[in-house]
Amino acid sequence: MTSEQNPAPETSAADGPRPGRLTAAAALAGLEGAALVVGGAYMLIAGLAGHPDNPEQAITGGVTLIVLALLPLFAARGLLARKSWSRGPAIITQIMALPVAYTLLQADSVAIPGGIVLGVVAVAALVLLVNPATTRALGIRTPGSSSQ
Repeated sequence: MTSEQNPAPETSAADGPRPGRLTAAAALAGLEGAALVVGGAYMLIAGLAGHPDNPEQAITGGVTLIVLALLPLFAARGLLARKSWSRGPAIITQIMALPVAYTLLQADSVAIPGGIVLGVVAVAALVLLVNPATTRALGIRTPGSSSQ
């Protein structure tokens, strides 16, 4: 056994303070996940306690929304912890949200404002997630970058 100490790990761009863009992207993903949990819980409770047209469909829809909420919630947690794997699920969540927003915009109901909000949040989160500062903060190498 030697008395040598282990060398200190090299510092990288990911060691500094978390960029505001990364925090904002995590907040938007977390907001989407929380909205899915609330919507799923509402459907589930309505299916169990209320008198919907089809209780089984309401229960299944509620459980599905709650399970779907796990993707953006885990992505948000990973983004806050600066885990490089978290950007993929966060981007997938935003891409999945865009057709939902479009569908809500096509409705003739009070769903139109929801579609506008969802579309704005999805596009904003996508812009934040592909931003070079976010990529560097997560330690993701871009094509053409040196492989030091």
